[in-house]
Amino acid sequence: MKDLYGVDGLPTYAGTPRQLPARWSRDAWLVARVRAAGGCIVGKTHTVELAFGGVGINPHWDTPWNPWDADTHRIPGGSSAGAGVSLWEGSALLALGSDTGGSIRIPAGFAGAVGQRTSQGRWPTEGVVPLSSTLDTVGALTRTVEDYGWFFGSVDPAWGEPAALLEQLGRTRLRGTRIAVPRCDIWEECQPDIKEALDVALADLEAAGAVIIEIEGNLLDDGFEVALGQRPITGPELRAFLERELPGWSEILNPIIRERLANALALDDPAYLEAVARHRRLVALAPTLFERADVLALPTNIITAPPVSELTDLGRYGQANRAILRPNYPVSVLGLTAISIPAGLDDSSMPVGLQLVGRGGQDEALLGVALAAERVLGTAVEQFGTPPAID
Repeated sequence: MKDLYGVDGLPTYAGTPRQLPARWSRDAWLVARVRAAGGCIVGKTHTVELAFGGVGINPHWDTPWNPWDADTHRIPGGSSAGAGVSLWEGSALLALGSDTGGSIRIPAGFAGAVGQRTSQGRWPTEGVVPLSSTLDTVGALTRTVEDYGWFFGSVDPAWGEPAALLEQLGRTRLRGTRIAVPRCDIWEECQPDIKEALDVALADLEAAGAVIIEIEGNLLDDGFEVALGQRPITGPELRAFLERELPGWSEILNPIIRERLANALALDDPAYLEAVARHRRLVALAPTLFERADVLALPTNIITAPPVSELTDLGRYGQANRAILRPNYPVSVLGLTAISIPAGLDDSSMPVGLQLVGRGGQDEALLGVALAAERVLGTAVEQFGTPPAID
């Protein structure tokens, strides 16, 4: 369980140096669903402090080592920083995370795992320390799409048991499935070797019968401007939560997080209110992306996971954080569902994630396409084995 989730009998720190009040150590909604399905909870995984960042660094609790480089301490991606690592080290088969701007998909991409951002409101966030009341979702990382389908079918109230869902997902065929590659800055900013790996993966899916097309993707660029532009949503909402629920907490945060929160707007600031209004307008426009497509294809990561030692400078950290959020945050702002699946290795032998994006509310349809894609591309182990740091 990510250390934002309340779990009976376990402390919650939310990545901060101080334990949160007792009300944050009671089973969150999704934790209770996992228990009801027979899940065995083995502990908490590392998170970025208050989940406020996609890099995965936490000076208070150390930063998990990305297992795909045995010699250099590279970031695992965040904010669910320990989740993907736990799957490879064998301490978990399922790692709960939360996704505001990509915090499940990012570590899935960097770790060569599978992780989905569920549709906004699909599952309650009750009992999970919030980052953004507007954008937060809860979900999980797994080793394979099939594993994720078992998890989804076990905890989702619409299913209650996984066999029926897996049977439905297995009926999805790639032949005739329209996968759209949006023309947008995300692809333009993507590292060449990562783009090459994704091009190969998409060509394999096309050879299996998928229809690969290009569409206009300006809405994704607009979504990123709302996410990290001059009128962001997340910072004001986190600041308001701390002031309301954890007064004085900002004084103990690491300087990177503290400085970002100090500059956050108030909830009654016109710029914040306009950002929320613009987010809602973009959600209303998002279905136009699917007029000729069943799903969209984007990178999950557009840069190789950098070494932790390179990110001690605040400016370099900010650049890396922006690049890491770049392909993921717009999907959240547009109210879509998305899943990251392994799609090869880059020139540094680090995992590349293919992000498949579906309409909001169409979680099962997206999972069906992802499972069909996995059966063509292979699981991470089938594609590129196990991490050298684990071996």
